[in-house]
Amino acid sequence: MTTTTRRPASRRPSLRVERTLQREGYELLVGMDEVGRGALAGPVSVGVVAIGATCRSAPQGVKDSKLLTPAAREGLVPRIRRWAHGHGVGHAWPSEIDAIGIMAALRLAGERALAQLGGLRPDLVLLDGNHDWLTDPERVGLLGLVDGAAPPPVRTMIKADLRCSSVAAASVLAKVERDGLMVQAAREEGHEAYLWEHNKGYAAPEHQQALRRLGPCAWHRRSWNIAAAGTVVGREEGMTE
Repeated sequence: MTTTTRRPASRRPSLRVERTLQREGYELLVGMDEVGRGALAGPVSVGVVAIGATCRSAPQGVKDSKLLTPAAREGLVPRIRRWAHGHGVGHAWPSEIDAIGIMAALRLAGERALAQLGGLRPDLVLLDGNHDWLTDPERVGLLGLVDGAAPPPVRTMIKADLRCSSVAAASVLAKVERDGLMVQAAREEGHEAYLWEHNKGYAAPEHQQALRRLGPCAWHRRSWNIAAAGTVVGREEGMTE
């Protein structure tokens, strides 16, 4: 695993980094980003977008999902899917996060997202951040178990979601799909008080107030010490995105 040196972010992402990597021989690149790592409830979700040398510039408006309105993100999803060679969103659920921890859950969600690329075999994964949580040195990942191939190499980059169109697009896909799951869960009987349609499972005041009244449900990450009094301490991670 190689970490790319941090550089000042441009005003909007481009394919400059991806084109440089393609010239180095990594023809099929996968941008990868996660959402939901710091939430109290719901899955952690990982988006992937595969691009090749024939992919033109990303659809206008693609940027880090946190910088877009919900309507803008949703409008970009079909355009990103048409633009990319392949795409996917994988999830690891609260019970899995409780069982294996958040870092292993991120890896599981990432493997599930990569598996949705079908027959596409990435030459390199471009991962947002400075930590390669996708590569597990102790076992062969899901791709290896499925088709006998080794997992793809990973290149990490701080603020890749601000610089790289493929990573920004992956963040949009992951954010839209996870937000949709939380809105749907908010409508289920017994979940209405948590107001997930507004906070998406994060530690907003109204979410914590509901936890004080009702305690956690099956959608909460119980290993994160969600106390009945509403005091929330993450086991492995901070609580903000």
